[in-house]
Amino acid sequence: MSESTEIVQELLETTGLDKTYRTPALSLLETGESRYLRDLKLNFASTLTSEHLSAKECALLGLSTAVNNQNAPLIAYYTGVAKQNEATDADVAEAAGCASLLASNNIFYRFRHFTQKEKYTQIPARIRMQLMMKPVTGKEFFELMSLAISAVNGCEMCVNAHEDSLIKLGTTEERIFDAVRIASLVTATGKIIF
Repeated sequence: MSESTEIVQELLETTGLDKTYRTPALSLLETGESRYLRDLKLNFASTLTSEHLSAKECALLGLSTAVNNQNAPLIAYYTGVAKQNEATDADVAEAAGCASLLASNNIFYRFRHFTQKEKYTQIPARIRMQLMMKPVTGKEFFELMSLAISAVNGCEMCVNAHEDSLIKLGTTEERIFDAVRIASLVTATGKIIF
């Protein structure tokens, strides 16, 4: 067995996928004996470690990102890890709901930002956001998930608004940075495992 195949099987075992599972992208890396496979495996493992976030928070950030990216294998993986780290069904549901809500908000506010027309800022958004008002995971962590998803979705206006809210809530920049780092690595993994 080649080193690449060993790394692929380790990665698949970690995610709970069968060792024969392959996507076209994963096959390309394996067949080409890509050195990136080792980086991918290590980067993926690092989504569950942070000096500034709990294991539960890392898993919920991973889950919210996987939902945002519509990645079924990673949704299943992070749901399991979140529950192993004492996330409730309500916590898990909120991570999924956050991804959905931010998808609409990111499109809407990106549109407002892109057009830069005063008229569009005066028209009510008419987007229900009750989930944001009293989050079961807490206001600070919901803002952190919202920031991470906004970064993945490329909404400058939302990233700035959520980062500002987090700083006002007393969140450290290291905690913010780690949340975005995790979301970026989950997204990268999802380009190969989907």
